[in-house]
Amino acid sequence: MNKQLRIAVINGGSSAEAEVSRVSAQGVIKALRENYPQVFDIPLETGLERQLAACQPDVVFPVVHGAPGEDGTLQGFLDILGYAYVGSDVQSSAIAMDKIIAKQVFREAGLPLIQQIVVEGQQGVATATERILQTLGDYVVVKPARQGSALGVTLVDNASQLHGALEAAFQLDARLLVELRVDGREITVGVIDRGTPDSQTNPTRTEAFPVIEIATPDNTFYDYAHRYTVGLSDHIMPAQLSPEQTQRLQTIAIQAHQALGCRDLSRADFVVPNEDEEYLLEVNTLPGMTPTSLYPDGAAGYGLGFAELVSDLVERAANRGPRPC
Repeated sequence: MNKQLRIAVINGGSSAEAEVSRVSAQGVIKALRENYPQVFDIPLETGLERQLAACQPDVVFPVVHGAPGEDGTLQGFLDILGYAYVGSDVQSSAIAMDKIIAKQVFREAGLPLIQQIVVEGQQGVATATERILQTLGDYVVVKPARQGSALGVTLVDNASQLHGALEAAFQLDARLLVELRVDGREITVGVIDRGTPDSQTNPTRTEAFPVIEIATPDNTFYDYAHRYTVGLSDHIMPAQLSPEQTQRLQTIAIQAHQALGCRDLSRADFVVPNEDEEYLLEVNTLPGMTPTSLYPDGAAGYGLGFAELVSDLVERAANRGPRPC
């Protein structure tokens, strides 16, 4: 461990998830300071380049959710400036952030997906509603293509709810992913890259954390409030699944991470309707690091305490260095 590393933790911004980002960042900063005396809290705002130049970090740790911090924009900015940073690169971040494009990648990789269609705001809500009803029926899930933390997601029970769900989601994104609604257990699997990057003797290997089931009160799901309010969800680890299904879920999480070209860390979310089926929903390239977040819980189950986890990620980025020009 190189205790002399200077680390800039970028957080906040203007997205709907900015406050979650700030909460995550405070936990990351506190944990990093257990091992590194030079850790800087850097807000994602105008003048970011000057703030980074002032602290001259060896590694940048983006603790951001939503655009422009999670969609490849910040990653491209850091590449241009020549900073090493934790997490996926521009391309992987951009693809993973767009649920529609990510699903195309997953489909090509042969991963198990729910039936879906894409609707666009320019079609109009009435046309989109009719197309969904004809293709999938009225028991669906409506999702903005490029939002995280379940913002704008609606579980639709019947046709009378669909119009309002589309109107609400179109306020957040011009393109929506609409999936057939599959009832089942909400499952998540964290993934971490281990080993020294570009080392022939100790090559990178991707490993999965224990499988976690997310339990919420009846007639609710793991939406924004249940993600970030203490006491509104339980994390069951390891999830009570068969060894065979547990292994399949971990394998799919690793395959999804690799199909997207993710780097360092990610978290895959699933719905599991029964012991013989599981469906991949999405992959988060910068999972939450708040006290109620799933990724740190999975890391603890894997054997990495929070301070060790964030140190591992920082050291990995430092060893990798900035993107070659």
